[in-house]
Amino acid sequence: VQLVESGGGLVKPGGSRTLSCAASGFSGHNFAITWSWFRQAPGKGRELVASIDSMNVRTNYADSVKGRFIISRDVAKNTVYLQMNWLEPEDTAVYYCKVLASGDRDVWGQGTQVTVSP
Repeated sequence: VQLVESGGGLVKPGGSRTLSCAASGFSGHNFAITWSWFRQAPGKGRELVASIDSMNVRTNYADSVKGRFIISRDVAKNTVYLQMNWLEPEDTAVYYCKVLASGDRDVWGQGTQVTVSP
């Protein structure tokens, strides 16, 4: 199983950006249970930003991004998105996609940098 993130870059405060995480390798008994976005700012630990279950029913957001970020998933494309609106300098971080897969396995992407700066 492999996760590939894309969409990072430099954004001005108040701007928007959408991150994508494309998965490959899921089939049969090897499937995803929960999709999540984490982020890690310089000098800080990795924190959960948002998550969505495999049925696209339940979503969960960190308090710091509620009302600004939206997580969604395209089942056909096996891709999860993180739409980030009203970005703030405090949102600057490396954003990671993570899947909790069958067999209680965590699969991580390589990360994509988001920098919010004037």
